Amino acid sequence: MSRLQLALNVKDLDAATRFYSTLFATEPSKRRPGYTNFAIANPPLKLVLFENPTAADKLNHLGIEVESSEQVAEESDRLKKASLPVRSDQQTTCCYALQDKAWVTDPDRDDWEIYTVLEDAETLACSTCT
Repeated sequence: MSRLQLALNVKDLDAATRFYSTLFATEPSKRRPGYTNFAIANPPLKLVLFENPTAADKLNHLGIEVESSEQVAEESDRLKKASLPVRSDQQTTCCYALQDKAWVTDPDRDDWEIYTVLEDAETLACSTCT
């Protein structure tokens, strides 16, 4: 199953986590210092919260979570054939997970990632997420 990802900068992680838990009637699937994510079944959504009180914008980035590295590669190839510049990150640690991903930027300069999670990691370790 693929699902849309919405990554937001929030001022108060605890308050935001309580709000989104209530809004989507689900508990977080992962909590770490400065970070919470929800794997929401209905609607299919990966909601990621980054505690970032000084962020100029609410939106951190957008994404599409897919099931496998093969799907990341297929989507990357499809976007390249459509003449979009694609940046690839393989075996990268980001958002407390080891991931394979591809990035594109929309006309308004918002970043979109297509990614799969390979395994959990102990560190946030991504420059694009904070």
